[in-house]
Amino acid sequence: MGRFRTERRWRAAAVVAAVVVAAGLVWFKPWALWVDETVHEALPAAQATPTPGSPTSAMPSSAATPSTAPSGPVTVARGSFISHEHATTGTVKIVRLADGGHTLRLEGLDTSNGPDLRVWLSDAPVKAGTAGWRVFDEGKYVNLAKLKGNKGDQNYALPADVDWAAYPSVSIWCDRFDVSFGAARLVRT
Repeated sequence: MGRFRTERRWRAAAVVAAVVVAAGLVWFKPWALWVDETVHEALPAAQATPTPGSPTSAMPSSAATPSTAPSGPVTVARGSFISHEHATTGTVKIVRLADGGHTLRLEGLDTSNGPDLRVWLSDAPVKAGTAGWRVFDEGKYVNLAKLKGNKGDQNYALPADVDWAAYPSVSIWCDRFDVSFGAARLVRT
């Protein structure tokens, strides 16, 4: 009878251990650290919008007038990433598009992959070292989107109702573990 109880306990312990390991794998997603997702997006192109009464496509493009020529994308702020929880490099830009909208652009991004990574605008200061790992959710922040890839160039449209100048930093934020993988201070150009 004692042997039967011991076997039952071992089986129960094995089942509990298997459930804990499975839950841990689902929660932590350790394989994400070795799987890179590379994104190569071009900066959104400007589209010329003729004003009423202006010549249209009958005019050669080389003779476009100022009223039909796009003003083109203009970088209005920029910064370079520093590493926090994981080694992170690359640059970030706020780009004003010809239509007046703004895009946050990551260029040459290189960081670790991870579970639930987000791109955040924040009012928190960028701090080097472990002091900067967890500050970005303490004040105001805007969760722009899920990070498209942990490497490459990518664009994130800024909502029209967001005053990006009120958020002087950008973080690659792991929402699962409330930690910054890397961050950049935005400086107006």
